[in-house]
Amino acid sequence: MKFKLHQVNTMNQIDFVHAFGPLFEHSPWVAERAWGSLPYASQQEFTLALEQEVWLASREERLALLRAHPDLGTRVQMTNHSVQEQSGAGLNRLSPEEYKQFLAYNKQYTTKFKFPFIMAVKGQTKDTIKEAIRLRIERDLETELGKALQEVCKIGRFRLEALMEDEKGETAMKQASVSERTMYYGKGDVWVYRSYAKPLTNLTLIPESGFAGRDNVLFGMNIKIAVSGEKFFTSFTEGDNTLVVATDSMKNFLLRKAGDYEGATAEGFLAFAARKFLETYPQMTGVRMTADQVAFDVLPVPGANGLENGELVYRYSQNEHPTALVDMVRTDEGIVVAEHSGGIADLKLIKVKGSSFAGFVRDEYTTLPESYDRPLFIFLDMSWSYEEVEDAFDSDLGRYVAAEQIRDIAHTVFHEQHSPSIQNLIYRIGQRALTRFPQLKDIRFESNNRTWETILEQASVGEGKVFTEPRPPYGFQGFSMTKRDLEGL
Repeated sequence: MKFKLHQVNTMNQIDFVHAFGPLFEHSPWVAERAWGSLPYASQQEFTLALEQEVWLASREERLALLRAHPDLGTRVQMTNHSVQEQSGAGLNRLSPEEYKQFLAYNKQYTTKFKFPFIMAVKGQTKDTIKEAIRLRIERDLETELGKALQEVCKIGRFRLEALMEDEKGETAMKQASVSERTMYYGKGDVWVYRSYAKPLTNLTLIPESGFAGRDNVLFGMNIKIAVSGEKFFTSFTEGDNTLVVATDSMKNFLLRKAGDYEGATAEGFLAFAARKFLETYPQMTGVRMTADQVAFDVLPVPGANGLENGELVYRYSQNEHPTALVDMVRTDEGIVVAEHSGGIADLKLIKVKGSSFAGFVRDEYTTLPESYDRPLFIFLDMSWSYEEVEDAFDSDLGRYVAAEQIRDIAHTVFHEQHSPSIQNLIYRIGQRALTRFPQLKDIRFESNNRTWETILEQASVGEGKVFTEPRPPYGFQGFSMTKRDLEGL
């Protein structure tokens, strides 16, 4: 039988203890005392009232509560709740060797702490439980006493949820689905380094670039992950962490999955890991990950033919770096990619002459002189997406576009053509990139004008000039292009 909150609030003490006394193993006194706090405004308040009685109890009562629990993985008489919970974790299907190991761990734990090992096993496996008991045996008494009581409260919370009508969940789903609500959480600066990943090969070669692939001896990324889902709503509104995956767990998940990844691209790894997140945690409906790929330069060492690229020593590059983005969501049709992109960030280009900026609006606010042959210094970020998303993830398809190739197109266009403005420069870079790589759907730019300030128009010797850093305010430009911009060319 399931209860609605208004039914709970009208119960007498006998009915209340009969219904909710079993939430805490052979300890009906928790429910007896919590009955005095009726009525409850929410299920969350009901849960907190029960847990508060556990923490307000005397040390002797708390120890008795712990000692009322059965050992995990043993075959002693248990309450129906415990039988169901341990069966769900596979503890009723232990092999003789596993059963012997659990007995040994339980004996070691109980001998040290004088109460049984307790863990809320919902969502756990026999392996994760065994690892938890192994680690917790090493703790001191007071630390482990607090942890055991937390687990008792967690077990009670799970049992209470099974008895209550999901009014909270229905309300949360309605509130969480309010149009345009922002709701996510996650982890940033997850640094992942993998050695000897699959090499990046099978690229389409272009005349602007000598880049033909990457050995991926060092495959590094700085990842930011954000997860979303309507079921996280009550973690914001009520502090209910029942379904919250700790961001530390997210970090460890990513690090472990880096060892399982068999591909060669950062985009592919983000897609691989995002899918694994959604498959592992059904409460998540969306995972958005971005990555700044860490670039490493191979260092030359003496060889038979002079200096040659070594295979052991690399230098952490301080230059531009590839980027990636994958946004994956759960739909009625399954897990799909909602957004993706490759990119390159922090590209810094300096052209000593051959650029101009003239003919702009001049009015009472204008102090900038026109320039017909200036040095041009820009910061440039670029990103692109594919017509077929798998081209970004699987380099074996032969249509992956490396960030280094787009970088070299930018270098080449900057060198070849006079630039009447930064806007025109990035448009021409986009034209060239979309022409060379028809598998791309679009390309986007964010540029900053960091052109130096001229101090001397003529050095004392030669044709040189003298410059300094510009004043802090800087101009910037944003632009995107699709293949439609190539029509008529």
